Amino acid sequence: MILTNAVILSVVLVLVLSIVRVNVVIALTASALIGGMVDGFSFEKTLEIFSNGLGDGAKIALSYAMLGAFAAAVAHSGIPVMLADKIILLIKNASAKDSECTKFKVIILVAIGLMSILSKNVIPVHIAFIPILIPPLLGVFSRLKIDRRLVACVITFGLIVAYMVVPYGVGHIFLNNILLHNLNLNGLNVSMKELMLGMIFPTAGMIIGLISSCMMYRKPREYNDIGDGQCELNRKEGSLKNVLVSMVAVVVSLIVQLQTKSTIASALVGFLVFSLGGVVHWMDADNVVTQGFKMMAMMAFIMIAAAGYSAVIRATGDIGELVNWLASGSSNGKAIVSFGMLMIGLLITMGIGSSFSTVPIITSIYVPLCMRMGFSTLATITIVIAASITGDAGAPVSDTMLGATSGLGADGQHNHIWDTTIPAFIHFNLPVIILGWLGSLIL
Repeated sequence: MILTNAVILSVVLVLVLSIVRVNVVIALTASALIGGMVDGFSFEKTLEIFSNGLGDGAKIALSYAMLGAFAAAVAHSGIPVMLADKIILLIKNASAKDSECTKFKVIILVAIGLMSILSKNVIPVHIAFIPILIPPLLGVFSRLKIDRRLVACVITFGLIVAYMVVPYGVGHIFLNNILLHNLNLNGLNVSMKELMLGMIFPTAGMIIGLISSCMMYRKPREYNDIGDGQCELNRKEGSLKNVLVSMVAVVVSLIVQLQTKSTIASALVGFLVFSLGGVVHWMDADNVVTQGFKMMAMMAFIMIAAAGYSAVIRATGDIGELVNWLASGSSNGKAIVSFGMLMIGLLITMGIGSSFSTVPIITSIYVPLCMRMGFSTLATITIVIAASITGDAGAPVSDTMLGATSGLGADGQHNHIWDTTIPAFIHFNLPVIILGWLGSLIL
């Protein structure tokens, strides 16, 4: 019976547990154990398979931990606060004319978007920049009447597109260590060139989402003016020395990334530059590293648990049964199969809230099904990407969504669900799903 299929039951359980706000790591672990036992494995055997699979996520987890340490060092330097102060000073000295206000709105939004992209790759601090950079700017947003829903969409676009198309920093982890690895692991012989071609339609969906959000939220929105500095978090002043050391650390880190293709080595060398340059004093180093590890610990554990879950799912053998069932019931052809996979992927990623942890789960199901249905390599890549990235845009438990709200809601005037997750879901998930579906039929 398909209703007793271990894959379906475990995926549904992951989704239900995640929706009711059970910790994702616990949800993945429990679902893996139940899925294995439903298929006939003993508890001990299922636990052994799960434990053996955890090693596949160890490299990714360590990469996140080291990026967290590097991010903490960047925050410790005071550079984010310096940047916020410069923007505030620029706005204060500006004219009150509508044309000037519009110009500075555009400048601020572009700057935030670029910082979001850089935070994933060139300066891999992930979402750590948001609670450091955004709260000092809330007073400016209020005076310029910038709709914070638009700022949330800009942050979402930058954070997601950065790891989709730029293979450095966090992008290297997603593209190489997670996406490429899991596609090949499940029988799809994929090169990086093919992977980037498969990104075209989902990326176009993200661009359409950004444009539509700019149009939707372009009108002024009134907020209470809280004044400057009342919502600043972890404020630490920078200095010229810190700027120079930070620039050297970023450049050296990027060079190491290019030469070694290792995020771990890149982040480690970057942190050492901060330490040797005196930005992170040796007496503070342990505390800074610990803060960085804490910041990224949950994501690292999710990656490890997802690897163990994927190992159990592959070991059950029920993937083949599911593939046969979906293929035999799809008499209307590829269009129905593709749309069904995208909808299932949307449900899974909305529950888990992480495209990174979703990829190992859905590739073990989707790749065999796509091969069975005759989808091309590029079409398969497009389906997997479109079905997985929706977890970061619009899922309440996504670190991207939580990060945006942590900054924009520092003064209590920005709602996590209505002002961050729902706008992101509408403007990014919908076009990504639609264009992903079209791409799977065209490619």
